[in-house]
Amino acid sequence: MAIPVYFSPDYVLARHEFDTTRKAQWMYESLVAAPIAGIEVRAPEPATAAELGEVHDREYVEAVRTGEPRELAESQGFAWDPALWTMVRASNGGAVAAAREALAVGTAGSLSSGLHHARRRHGAGSCTFNGLALAARAGLRAGAQAVLVLDLDAHCGGGTHSLLAEDPRVWHVDVSVDDYDAYEASERWTLDLVRRAEDYLPTVRERLAGLERAAPQFELCIYNAGMDLHERSGDGALIGITTEVLAARERLVFEWCRRRGTAVAFVLAGGYISATLDRAELVELHRLTLAAACG
Repeated sequence: MAIPVYFSPDYVLARHEFDTTRKAQWMYESLVAAPIAGIEVRAPEPATAAELGEVHDREYVEAVRTGEPRELAESQGFAWDPALWTMVRASNGGAVAAAREALAVGTAGSLSSGLHHARRRHGAGSCTFNGLALAARAGLRAGAQAVLVLDLDAHCGGGTHSLLAEDPRVWHVDVSVDDYDAYEASERWTLDLVRRAEDYLPTVRERLAGLERAAPQFELCIYNAGMDLHERSGDGALIGITTEVLAARERLVFEWCRRRGTAVAFVLAGGYISATLDRAELVELHRLTLAAACG
């Protein structure tokens, strides 16, 4: 069975030029030029204002739609233009669609990024709306009794924590290498800051093993698959985190979900061009996630 991966040209409509607002198109073009067997690209339904309002303050949602007040509409760090609203509705709709479809077929994804720093009342860190929180809530509404958010971006997912930490049905494993957006950890919301590359994969393995001992059986994992910890990424890089390390991480995550019988919905998360990492190489890093999803 094909793995649905959601994308629409609307994902990249905003005028703001940044990896987060352009990467989905690069990934789609890569899949057209060099398809990955088992991946089926689909267009999602965009998130509605009402759906966004289930996670975010309605005043903030309206600010992103209209551009006023401008400071609030640009709180994620992007210059506002009317296409921003269309873009973030599409990309967050893709994350939600991936969650719902994963519950039906086992694995699904979206070429979305720029999600986990957004708060209820404002954006942050290039994230306008929090598609991880939206996807988790969608999974719960679709019948999941317990949802895991697995955040392996280089940076901490403080926005997701602020939105979901009070929900006892949601667990969160966050293994980061940069303390941006850190938060106070708890039993259900673990946060590891890894400072040495040799500790990274063992930490991910230990956290996943710990869930097998202490956590419920998750029907759904929302996986934020960051590549920004790669040693040559433009932001979040940790020396010693190579392409091979990240490929091993992706295999580890998807194999763990398959072994546990946990559906997994993935999004792309961070990864940035630098003087030593070009666009083609960045695309290849994110293709690691798609390849591992196909097994």
